[in-house]
Amino acid sequence: MIVVVIIGLLAAIATPTFVKIRATSQDKTVTSNLRQLLFAADQYYLESGNTTVESAVLVGTNSTQYVKVIETVANESYTTTLTQASPITASNVAGQRTITYVN
Repeated sequence: MIVVVIIGLLAAIATPTFVKIRATSQDKTVTSNLRQLLFAADQYYLESGNTTVESAVLVGTNSTQYVKVIETVANESYTTTLTQASPITASNVAGQRTITYVN
């Protein structure tokens, strides 16, 4: 009986910690994806002279695209039109959070 109580207490302590670690990991991955998109957009702006770009132009396997793939980790959606010197955003991260990256 004591063993069951101890296991229950450990589970009660571990579950919130696991949820927090998972959210932190997702946020860091999404931030990394935003950083990749922003750097790709900056390279595009330098090469093309344009100040706006669609994310579909930046991401893909074509040799003219700058990022091979952006993997979603928490069903997030990214800004579709990027504008030079503007922050980019991932919304609906795990259905709860919005993350903005500014260069």
